Amino acid sequence: MIPKELQRKLNEGRQYRDIDVSRFERRSDENGEKVVEGYASVFDQPYELCRIAFEGTTYIVREQVDSRAFESCDMSDVIMQYNHEGRVFARTSNGTLEVAPDATGLHIRAKLGGTALGCQVYEEIDGGYTTKMSFGFTVGADKRDRTEERDEETGLRTITILRTITRVSKLYDVSAVSLPANDATSISARSFVDGVIEELKQEQLAAEKRERQKKIIRVLCAL
Repeated sequence: MIPKELQRKLNEGRQYRDIDVSRFERRSDENGEKVVEGYASVFDQPYELCRIAFEGTTYIVREQVDSRAFESCDMSDVIMQYNHEGRVFARTSNGTLEVAPDATGLHIRAKLGGTALGCQVYEEIDGGYTTKMSFGFTVGADKRDRTEERDEETGLRTITILRTITRVSKLYDVSAVSLPANDATSISARSFVDGVIEELKQEQLAAEKRERQKKIIRVLCAL
């Protein structure tokens, strides 16, 4: 079980994901308008958040977004930015941004011709200089699956945690990003990973303690 305090922190904090599967899938210019389309996230495709080796054990944390995660999500006023900061160049409340989940993922369609900055971002996307997307959100619910493997020759263990985001409670923004990861993403992922690994370490220490107690009991029984 994940500690309640860590669960609360994960669920309440705003998180960011800009990963290789988040992308601008196509570009179009309809009736002279500067329009871009793409996916800020795709469903049921695990991506790696972190991989850490510690005392003979490799911890791998992966994450994926469930296809129903946005069913009850608050998307009342979502904005589009660049790298999650600076000026807003499209938003749902004025009709320049459309955001909706489909069979593939979280699809976006944005009209960028309303501002000088939006026109610049459109040219960067159209020219292939900016190709990745991201989204800022709050997790409403998730589930974790754990698998463990051991190399018979070396004895080294690999523990893999798969986190599935089953509900996104609020979507704040979608963003064109210049790099596959930014500081906000790294910090958010690191916070989650540290909590999971600390829990696993405590489980391992508890298991070792129980094993020592069993050995002591066996010795006493033999006497």
